[in-house]
Amino acid sequence: MSTDDTLIASISGIRGIVGQGLNPSVLARYAGAFGTWCHERAAAAGRPSRVVVGRDARPSGPACAQVVIGTLRGMGCDVVDLGLATTPTVEMAVLREEAAGGIVLSASHNPKEWNALKLLNENGEFLTPAQGETVIERANAGDAAPVRSEAVGGCREYNALPDHIDDILALDLIDPEHIAAQNLEVVVDGINSVGGEALPRLLHCLGVAEENVHCLHCEPTGHFAHPAEPRPDHLTELTEAVPAHEADLGLAVDPDADRLALVDEQGRFVLEELTQVLAADFLWRHREGPFVTNLSSSRAIDDVAAAHDQPVYRSAVGEINVVERMKDVDAVLGGEGNGGVILPDLHYGRDALVGTALLLQHLAETGRSLGALHDDLPHYAMAKENLPLPEVAPDRLLTALADRYPEGDCSTLDGLKIDLASSWVHMRPSNTEPILRVYTEAETEEKAKDLAERFCEELNELSEALET
Repeated sequence: MSTDDTLIASISGIRGIVGQGLNPSVLARYAGAFGTWCHERAAAAGRPSRVVVGRDARPSGPACAQVVIGTLRGMGCDVVDLGLATTPTVEMAVLREEAAGGIVLSASHNPKEWNALKLLNENGEFLTPAQGETVIERANAGDAAPVRSEAVGGCREYNALPDHIDDILALDLIDPEHIAAQNLEVVVDGINSVGGEALPRLLHCLGVAEENVHCLHCEPTGHFAHPAEPRPDHLTELTEAVPAHEADLGLAVDPDADRLALVDEQGRFVLEELTQVLAADFLWRHREGPFVTNLSSSRAIDDVAAAHDQPVYRSAVGEINVVERMKDVDAVLGGEGNGGVILPDLHYGRDALVGTALLLQHLAETGRSLGALHDDLPHYAMAKENLPLPEVAPDRLLTALADRYPEGDCSTLDGLKIDLASSWVHMRPSNTEPILRVYTEAETEEKAKDLAERFCEELNELSEALET
């Protein structure tokens, strides 16, 4: 990962605060390098030099998109402009358009003053670490190859959401008539971004009556109604609205709608960690096969897997890392504990829309409420702390900490994870912010918080010792 001011370049994309690290020249530099990379790869494979571009609703989006689209065309790429689109919609459009790559303009859970270029390869997947490093190196070197005027690419618009929804409805697992028969009532918090349009439309197509969909913050103005990460303290309006409407559940997404959070009929927030667990519990009732998630995800998935006698594999944090591991083990489902669900039958990307469809089908088939399904799941408590990046190299710091725990079950696949008897702690540099993340899980909230505080103290003490 490289950083410049607030600019962060990693496997999760190129992101920064607009005007403070992320500016038109930076957008053009990275879009130029990526467009050249796509153009060269497409030519070598005998494919069209086509790039799909979509964006979330944050205010800087239209201006950033103009810079990116113009630059891509200048590199000889034909652009398919989706306009406002969820990240999974862009990912699927890359496949449908047989494009050489894609760009999603979204800083995901970051505040509205941030934006980002999330880069996709020809498979509609985030760039692998090797591919991402190649594009970053080319951008840093100013290695772009503009074409002559006669070879400048074209641009056409395409509303890809209806096709995305149709592909979900076509899944063997999904039966809209069965869902419609439940007469479900749903509240949606779209945080004033693309999910506010996508989720209500999906719900209607799944058989939820239009009058039974209650929308909170579903106008795509980009002025987020609350902090963008779908956490319980950010979703108090939703937890109040669900019982007020006597609804069956509430759905919340982040600004680009690849993460899904849930609220049950009692107004209880269902931890994001359990979105993928509920999806897996549903899927394993239909078919066998491995599940893949990252090292920071809850042990609840392991418990549910054991009940179904199915294997779970872990990867480093980051969607592409999960996807690569899923392919390695031929997983039937995957995800991340931030509310991301990845169904290979549809595409290899976190998708709040398919997560919603799987959940509604689960409710329909079991005839049970979300609260009842939630209560049946194993429950753990998690604590999440962030530390500023230390002066000491994070790898050196975490290696020194690992030396203190020879008796623990330590993994260095991604930072440092220490598995303890009834708890764990995972410490790693963020892919999206200049911080060190410290995640813990234990039997109770108090124990999880105590564990997080303990390791934050150890990291600070060790950092000071290594600096001297």
